[in-house]
Amino acid sequence: MNNRMKTVFSALAENEAFARSAAAAFVMPLDPTVEELTEIKTAVSEAVSNSVIHGYSGWEDRSQAMVELECEINGNGRVTIIVSDHGRGIANVEKAMQPLFSTVESEERSGMGFTVMESFMDKLQVKSEEGKGTAVTMTKYLDLVSAL
Repeated sequence: MNNRMKTVFSALAENEAFARSAAAAFVMPLDPTVEELTEIKTAVSEAVSNSVIHGYSGWEDRSQAMVELECEINGNGRVTIIVSDHGRGIANVEKAMQPLFSTVESEERSGMGFTVMESFMDKLQVKSEEGKGTAVTMTKYLDLVSAL
């Protein structure tokens, strides 16, 4: 089965649950295990949170701050999820992906978002340009035995 979906929503914390649910509903035809579904939902949640909290931090007018969620399934059980924003971007992606790194020291942020995404997904790629935004591409290979 090949399938794609794309949605855009306001960069608000309350839309994190929407993104999690949308990604989970999208992969349901593949009959993922509870563990696979939880991993996908958690990784999406982390990526969306990063866009909402960090991507648009410092923006005076957040009315145009949007997050984009794209999901794709291909015939071999590969699920690709892209969470992107057009926010401030990441100056040093390599540094940002290190465990415990956070740009928001005054708040209770653990700096583990990329680490969580990396541990729950099979592949993680982050592309970012300062002043233009960030795209996080996550790939998960589902065990299709249960779907046969």
